[in-house]
This record gives sequence, C-alpha cells and structure tokens, in this order.
Amino acid sequence: MTNPSSLEPNPASIGRVPAPPFARLPDPRALFAARRQRLEALARTSDLAPYLRFIAGLADAQHRIQEGLAEPDLPPADALDRAREFGMPPLDRNRFEIDTTVEETLNRLFDAASSLVKPEEAQAALKRVKDASVEKITAMVRGVLADSIPADAIAEHAYVAAGLQVHFARLAARFDAGKLARVGDGACPSCGGPPVSSLVVGWMGAEGARYCACSLCGTLWNVVRVKCVLCSSTKGVGYKEIEGGPGTIKAECCDACHGYVKILYQQKDAALDPVADDIASFGLDLLMRESEYRRGSFNPFLLGA
Repeated sequence: MTNPSSLEPNPASIGRVPAPPFARLPDPRALFAARRQRLEALARTSDLAPYLRFIAGLADAQHRIQEGLAEPDLPPADALDRAREFGMPPLDRNRFEIDTTVEETLNRLFDAASSLVKPEEAQAALKRVKDASVEKITAMVRGVLADSIPADAIAEHAYVAAGLQVHFARLAARFDAGKLARVGDGACPSCGGPPVSSLVVGWMGAEGARYCACSLCGTLWNVVRVKCVLCSSTKGVGYKEIEGGPGTIKAECCDACHGYVKILYQQKDAALDPVADDIASFGLDLLMRESEYRRGSFNPFLLGA
C-alpha cells in the first residue's frame, strides 16, 4: 500500500475549474441496469465473482421491478420549501412511513430475488424476510434508514435495503436538482444518507470535480477535493491504494477523524460505479484494517464482510 498524496491536484487549482452543478439526481431506469452490467464485468476477473454475480442479479431485479410500479408520493410542496429554507433533506428518514407503494416495491424485490443463484444462507434469509410480519419489516426498514443493522440479521436487511434503494431513487429522481440545498459534506441533499463512495468525474462542465454518491437514493452531490467527507477537515487528508493497481480507486484517509471513504477516479475509467466498485475493491478494505483508519462509508452489501 502506498500513500501517493502527490498524485492529488493542488487545491489551489480547483478554483480554475468551471463551477460544477451541486447535485445530480439519479435515473432509476438506468441506474440499476448500468450497475448490473458493471458488476458482471467485474465478476469476470475478480476473486469475489460469485458474490458480484449475486449482487448483479439483485441489481437486475431492482431494475425489472420498476415496470408498472406506482409512482411514489413526494412530500408536500410546503415541506420541500421548508427543507430548503433550513438546509434539511426533503426526504425525512425519521418520519418515513411504509405505504402501499413501498410495500409493493419490497414484495416485488423479494419475489424477484427468489430465482437468483445464492448460497443457502442467503436463501434462508430471503425466506425469513418474505415471511416476516409487518412489524418486523417496519423495524428492518427503520434499521436500514438509520444505517443501524444488527450483526445477526445483515442478510435480511440487505434485501430490504435493495428495495429501499429503488424506492428512494424513484423519489429523488422527481426533485428539482437546482433546489436542493447542501446539508453537510457527508450527507445526501435528497435523503440525508451517508456516501457509499465518492467519484472524481469527467463530465462536461464538471471535469475533475468530486461527487459523493448516496448509499440509498443514488443522488450525487459535489464536495471539494482534498477534504474529508466524514468530518470536513482539510488537514491530514491522505490517499492509500493497493500497489501495482491502476490508480483508479483509493482510500481517502483523514487524520482528524481517522476514517476513510473510497474515492473513485471516474474520469480515468468511466465504467466505475460507486456501489459496484466499492464491493469489488474489498481488498483495499482488508488492507485498511491493518491501519489506524476505519471505514466511514455505508454499503448495505458489504456489511459484515
């Protein structure tokens, strides 16, 4: 592992980059299909191939269940205005309620996941979640939204998280990106969720800008580079990667909070996906366990790994 801080740009040069848009909303019709393709491509050369193929199948299920699904209800207009005024995410996780659309989304996801090739433990977990009571499902939904998942029920919560990703992506897609307000470097402006990773993009008008990717709804929001997305410190930020790698995925480490979040250089490889490549680069997480830094991002498909 190396610490190639010298490979990061001089922060002083950031001001010469055209001001990038603050947020980019997800396109749920394309998001999960593209993720499936990336996972399948990664599986061809990865030691994690069986698991990557399983998550690819889950991403395909997330894509397919949207056909004919009722549109989710957005918060009322006055609630959206208040959220913007007070710098709060318009989707309030603490007040989230399971309605008929959420229930249908989850049930469709559970049914679609039944045909996936999976280990016996994953199949048993799926049966448990399909047989769960409304109260139990509600508790699991709250656990996912609180990023607080019990260690003895990770697999069940992963299925619930997959369904919620679909629902929240469909909600976020209906917002006006220009009306979203910053709620913190490490919090999604749509739903308040933590990042799964961040991307240095090559989009026209945002070349070289860094965006955090929400672990739940898929919204991307701009955070300046060489800055910890967990505590916002600009001091003691360094970068670690696996030696001999392509240099497209690094752990951005902070000496202030001793956390790290992966940063993906999408301008070098446009195929990089914030969720898929976070999973596939698990070897970097293993190396980071030997360091003083601890993972600060959230990925429901890497919990317990």
